[in-house]
Amino acid sequence: MSFPETIQAIAIDQNGDVDVLQKKVVPFPEHVPGNVIVKIQYAGVNFIDTYYRKGLYPAKSFPLVLGMEASGTIVGLPTDEKVLADEQYKKRMFKIGDKVAVNQSNVHAEYASVSWVRVYPVPESVSLLTAGAALLQGLTALTFVTEAYNVKKGDYVFIHTIAGGLGLLFSQLSKDRGAIVIGTTSTPEKAELAKQHGADHVILYPVENTVDRVLEITNGEGVHVVYDGVGKDTFDNDFKLLRRKGTLVAVGNASGPAPPVAPLRLVEKNLALLRPSFMNYTVTPEETLYYGTELFKLITDGKLKINVFREYPFTTEGIREAQSDLTTRSGKTVGKLVIKIADN
Repeated sequence: MSFPETIQAIAIDQNGDVDVLQKKVVPFPEHVPGNVIVKIQYAGVNFIDTYYRKGLYPAKSFPLVLGMEASGTIVGLPTDEKVLADEQYKKRMFKIGDKVAVNQSNVHAEYASVSWVRVYPVPESVSLLTAGAALLQGLTALTFVTEAYNVKKGDYVFIHTIAGGLGLLFSQLSKDRGAIVIGTTSTPEKAELAKQHGADHVILYPVENTVDRVLEITNGEGVHVVYDGVGKDTFDNDFKLLRRKGTLVAVGNASGPAPPVAPLRLVEKNLALLRPSFMNYTVTPEETLYYGTELFKLITDGKLKINVFREYPFTTEGIREAQSDLTTRSGKTVGKLVIKIADN
């Protein structure tokens, strides 16, 4: 099929606050021979988008099209003969019209050109809305409870902001593995939601002492693993929450980057400290196929429920509101925020 020369996209011309976000016209993405062209329907909004917008993760050039997660349908296939002959590519059985989710930069746009390795087949039983909301956070949670720290039956698992999109996934996956799940949130309503998604104990951090409550729940020992997506505001207390030989997984920087840590700080309890990226757990075609298949199986089996808080319009005002809602701590959002790029 023929493609337009220009498309609409969510982009920035400079770093800054939400007012730098805009819907604007950009060139149609280059169709690299090894890529799949996807017509985007839904775009997942994530904290990494705000990191690029603020400049925490530097842009190579401007204008910068944002977005690391989306879903849609295939409208163009690779033309590279080496790709077409690759056994891993053949296993995906891609064809025009297939539903897919994608994980690559610059995908908050009407069309995206994506390396075939980062195109994930979506089962017929899973909607594009669910797929667009599930991929990035789902793969993050799944790889982190498997490889950053392998959650096992009987483990005490602590999750900051457990009622957020990522927190709810961490909770469900940990509970499915037989862990005792502890988390923090800001309101009784969010606490109830977290309990409906596997949390055993939910601490209201505005009115309760998180460290004291965790030590009370764990009989003074602390937890086996902390998953911390907040960063600067909670990082120091994480060391107090962990037991001997515990693992601190720094997931994100919602409140700002965590401060530097002297290696000697880990000696007191023989702690492990990681700042992983799921992108480095899903590098090879074998890894992306395995984790993508496992993620959507968990969803279709009902073991992983994807909660969409709200669909925002594909407008300048819509994306500004979405990022503002996402980054307001103690705010109203629970679950995932998505931009509706196009109708079915």
